[in-house]
Amino acid sequence: MPPLASALVRTGLALKFNQVKRATSSYVRDRSEQTQGIAVSYAVAAGLYAAAGIFLIATLLVGAAALFRWVELRYGLFQAFGATGGLLLVLAALFAILAASRLKRPAKQFPSLGSRLRVAINASPGKHEQVTSAAPHRAAAPNEFRPSTRPAQPLPNNGPVKAGLVLAATLAGWAFARRRSLAQPAPARRPASKANA
Repeated sequence: MPPLASALVRTGLALKFNQVKRATSSYVRDRSEQTQGIAVSYAVAAGLYAAAGIFLIATLLVGAAALFRWVELRYGLFQAFGATGGLLLVLAALFAILAASRLKRPAKQFPSLGSRLRVAINASPGKHEQVTSAAPHRAAAPNEFRPSTRPAQPLPNNGPVKAGLVLAATLAGWAFARRRSLAQPAPARRPASKANA
C-alpha cells in the first residue's frame, strides 16, 4: 500500500474514532445531566415531605390548641376534636400531594447512544458539521438561529396542584362567609323569667 494511501486511511480512522469519542462523551454528559435532574427532583420532593411534617407539627403545637378551645366554647367538645383533626389532615394531604406531583415530572428526551454512534460512524470525515455535540437541547450561539429538533411534549398534568388550590379557595371562602355571618348582630332575646310570666 502506498504511503499516501496508508496516511489517508490512518487519518480517516482517526477522524472516525474522534467522532465516536465525541458522540460517546455527549451521551455521557446528557445522561449525567438527566441523573442530576432526577437527584434534584428527589431532593426537592424530600424537602417538601419534610415541610409537610414540619407544618403538621407546627400546626399541631401552635394552632391546634387555640382552634380546639374556640370550637369547644362555641360548639362543644367533640366538634372541637373533629375540626382540629380535619384541618391538620387537610394540611398534611396538601403537602403530600405537592411532593408527589414534583416526583412525576417527565425526564428530558435525548438521542440514544446507538443513534449517536450511527451518526458518528456514517458521517464523512471531511465534514465536521454533521457531528456536532449531539445534544439538540443545547443553546445556540447568540448570533445564529437553529430551530429545535425536539418533538413537542405535552403540558405537564397539574391536576393535584389545581385540586389543592380549589380546596384552599373553598376553605377560605367558607371561613370568610362564616366570619361575616358571625359579625352580624344577633336579634335580641327576651330573658327567660319574663317569658314564663
